[in-house]
Amino acid sequence: MSRAQLALRVSDLEASIAFYAKLFGAEPAKRRAGYANFAIAEPPLKLVLIEGEPGEETRLDHLGVEVESAEQVTAATTRLKDAGLATFEENDTSCCYALQDKVWVHGPGREPWEVYVVKADADTLGKSTDPEATGDGCCTSQAGEAEPAPAAAGCGCG
Repeated sequence: MSRAQLALRVSDLEASIAFYAKLFGAEPAKRRAGYANFAIAEPPLKLVLIEGEPGEETRLDHLGVEVESAEQVTAATTRLKDAGLATFEENDTSCCYALQDKVWVHGPGREPWEVYVVKADADTLGKSTDPEATGDGCCTSQAGEAEPAPAAAGCGCG
């Protein structure tokens, strides 16, 4: 089953976890320092919460589509390239406490999208392998950049 991913950067992780647990009637599937995700069955959604700075308003970090296999990531990469989109691939990358393969693209408003598969859990938050990614950690988007970079956005936070 594929599902959409919405990653939010939140200033109060505990309050956000409590709110989304009530909203979706589910507890987080994964919790680590500064990070939580919910694997919602209905509607099919991976909600990722990434701890931001205190007092900062909640903001979109990135969007994604979680798929079941590395072959599906490869197929998405081919389809996106064939459609003329700039892509950035990351394979066997440790990001947001997960080992992943992924491909990144940006929408017309520079919103970062990823298609990814979680291959295994990881012990560390990890960092993007993208040399053009900005910010202080995993799941860092380039949405504020003036010049579009290759389609990398940072991390998939699966």
